[in-house]
Amino acid sequence: MNLFGKTALEESVLIEGCKAGKRSFETELFNKYASAMLGICMRYARNKDEAEDIAQEGFVKVFLKIKEFRHEGSFEGWMKKIMVNTALNYHRNNLKHFFHKDIDEIEDRYETEEENYEEVNLREKELIEIIQSLPEGYRVVFNLYVFEEYGHKEIAESLGITESTSKSQLFKARRYLKKKVNEHVKLKSKNHLTNISEK
Repeated sequence: MNLFGKTALEESVLIEGCKAGKRSFETELFNKYASAMLGICMRYARNKDEAEDIAQEGFVKVFLKIKEFRHEGSFEGWMKKIMVNTALNYHRNNLKHFFHKDIDEIEDRYETEEENYEEVNLREKELIEIIQSLPEGYRVVFNLYVFEEYGHKEIAESLGITESTSKSQLFKARRYLKKKVNEHVKLKSKNHLTNISEK
């Protein structure tokens, strides 16, 4: 049996064991996917403790809903949707304080504006920390648009806001991130030069 077949079989066995309510299978499935799911939650959270709370709640929902999984599409993708929805629910009560009615017109060029963060050679941990520093409304819209590939209409429906607000929050998030990334890069360069001069 090839590696792909073996991996698919192991996942299928894990899922069926969890559907049967076997604790050992739930533990193994958790260990298999905990890191990846926590990584998703980290992007939506303000810090690691909050991300762990979201992930824990998400896994509770995974095990409660796992009988609904019909092996149609990726199981990891199915779990990811649960984690994202859990993160949104976690913040939903607070989001209304972060969104506001936009009185400025949002030009079409904002929606197509892209920032290339790879050029500054940030490590994943550094980028996550910068994303976590975003104001809550910016952070949620940015994650949904960039990482989950939601359109503005879908974001608006998910968060109960207008499409223009979604576009505005995304533009402001990108502008904020660009500023923070540039500040981070300048600080790293300054520290690097300082270390060289001290040698």
